[in-house]
Amino acid sequence: MKLFITAAVLTITATAAFAAGHCAAGKTLTDGTLTIATGNPAYYPWVIDDAPESKQGFEAAVAYALAGEMGFSDDAVTWVRTSFDEAIQPGEKNFDINMQQFSITEERDKVVDFSAPYYTAPQAVMTTVEVAEGGAKPTLDSLKTLKWGVVASTTALPIVMETIAPDQSPLVYDDNANVTAAIKAGQIDAALFDLPTALFTAAVLLDNGVVLGQFDPEAAENPDQFGMLMTEGNPLKECVDEALTALTDSGKLAEIEAEWLQQATGVPLIK
Repeated sequence: MKLFITAAVLTITATAAFAAGHCAAGKTLTDGTLTIATGNPAYYPWVIDDAPESKQGFEAAVAYALAGEMGFSDDAVTWVRTSFDEAIQPGEKNFDINMQQFSITEERDKVVDFSAPYYTAPQAVMTTVEVAEGGAKPTLDSLKTLKWGVVASTTALPIVMETIAPDQSPLVYDDNANVTAAIKAGQIDAALFDLPTALFTAAVLLDNGVVLGQFDPEAAENPDQFGMLMTEGNPLKECVDEALTALTDSGKLAEIEAEWLQQATGVPLIK
């Protein structure tokens, strides 16, 4: 009888440990808790109403699907806030993973770790000026005369400089909010954002914003892919990647993308 009770206790303990951490057991900042960071504020369609705990928005929904796949219940997920720039710096973090539309680049990967990609983002041109008459589709030549603004730490800068190659050097800003403010102030004519952010900015943050077109991510030599950011050498990475693979294989990741980013269709390709 004693042997039976001991075995039962061990079984219950193992089950509880699995539910609390799964493959992440002992690898998170707080045992039994997954700490996820997002922006301050976090914007639609990535997070709805700046409330990631609601599970509303693409990245918020992906975060909870990932946590569940890793063995964490919803109430074992904790949210913190960071700026984009502080998150991509080397050193210790106050989160296990960070989701802020971080493009995976070789330079960043030298000082932080990234998960496998969870979204391939087409880059889109947002402007407040007319560049093609009569509703014609924009061309690369029609974009060269615009005054551009870009965020220095994103992959938009090389696309503007090398693909568009504008007549004037682009103005460089710290973040999307400053780029948007520059457009409002008339300092620049256009900016390059990932497509969902461009649609939101044009429709909500600007009175006369227009998303002219998008660049085909599949045609890019290095498509802009978003990954979850972690500290360099984080042992949690393997577990995160396994969970993302499972979500991809099951079709769940595609379902979340369809639900929250479906409005990002119908924008013409720029050729």
